[in-house]
Amino acid sequence: MLIPVRCWSCGKVIAHKYKQFREAVDEGKDPGATLDELGFERYCCRRMFVGHIDLIDEVAPFSIDRQH
Repeated sequence: MLIPVRCWSCGKVIAHKYKQFREAVDEGKDPGATLDELGFERYCCRRMFVGHIDLIDEVAPFSIDRQH
């Protein structure tokens, strides 16, 4: 769904850098190098970005109030 605000393992705040990460990767940059530039050195924080699957666009149509 949405990127968690904090890393699940160490508790470091990570969500504020997700947009920069996504834009760089979409431009074709290496994800590992991008995470280095953003300052994420711990494996636990890096996996939060690399393993994230953005499903909000697929789930959003089902969240509207339906009247029958």
